Amino acid sequence: MTPHLIPLAAAQKSAEVTDWAARIGWVVGLLLFIALVYWLMREGWKWRGTLQGDVPELPAAPAEAGEPRLTLSGRYHGSTTAGQWLDRIVAHGLGTRSRVELTLTDQGLNVVRPGAQDFFVPAAALRGARLDKGIAGKVLPEGGLLIVTWEHGNKEIDSGFRSDRAAEHPAWVAALTTQSTTEHTETEGAR
Repeated sequence: MTPHLIPLAAAQKSAEVTDWAARIGWVVGLLLFIALVYWLMREGWKWRGTLQGDVPELPAAPAEAGEPRLTLSGRYHGSTTAGQWLDRIVAHGLGTRSRVELTLTDQGLNVVRPGAQDFFVPAAALRGARLDKGIAGKVLPEGGLLIVTWEHGNKEIDSGFRSDRAAEHPAWVAALTTQSTTEHTETEGAR
């Protein structure tokens, strides 16, 4: 071998070898951290439901709900304490987002949610409706959500819905406001 090539070969180094044990350790650690965060979020959700134990069971639709006045297909985005758009109610599945089929009759509002608990809001419990831009966990452009206010037990609740056809929202606001005003007036007159 020629002497001038020896220093050149001695100066070259091998490429770093990946430390697979350290890399696998970091990946396993990250996955354990993600699992811990998920578990804590789940426990927080269950604890919130426990704290909301004063919310009574949701009423079921009557056998004869009456003739439908309005129907709507869309999404249910959750329920909050009325006037507090970030105070989500999770008791009895009210915090579970889902598809929804709404039907308004003279007896009340029937909320059918595939994959979640259905419920019925009697006409006497309806307090009004409005268009809004947000409810806990969902913010849309102004007027993108139909918010229905109703009374359940001793608590007023806002429930957020979004129709597949947002142009239907104003008709729902008018019908729910009229029905809640009529029912409230009749209830007050009966006392």
